[in-house]
Amino acid sequence: MDNTTHILKLSVGTESVDGLSAWQASARARGPDGLPRHVTRMWPKREAEILNGGSIYWVVKGLIQCRQRILRLDEYDSGDGIRRCAIVLDPTLIRTSPAQKRPFQGWRYLAPADAPVDLSGSRASEDTLPPELAGALADIGVL
Repeated sequence: MDNTTHILKLSVGTESVDGLSAWQASARARGPDGLPRHVTRMWPKREAEILNGGSIYWVVKGLIQCRQRILRLDEYDSGDGIRRCAIVLDPTLIRTSPAQKRPFQGWRYLAPADAPVDLSGSRASEDTLPPELAGALADIGVL
């Protein structure tokens, strides 16, 4: 039995995987160690499963389009005394087969069986389709 769990998260305000990459390259998105992180209010209850090889799958423009390995969970305090979780990420964005996802708040757990597959090396460097077209193709099972 696989004891790994992933996280699914909307990339709010991002128009593309390249836009997500550019944001994560900014100083605001990186911690003192230089690694990108996503800060959230809730600490995952399934921490051990996430740290057992889990990734964060990013929903961009209504489609799961990429993932990043989760390296660790750090406590984060912005100075207001509220404990938050910084999900520390591998800087490499791995493109996945597009999969439609309806909007949701916060983040969700994602079972490995439900995660889209990584694109192969040759497909990962292809230009991405417009989100509307990729969504329509995913709906009919072409992508």
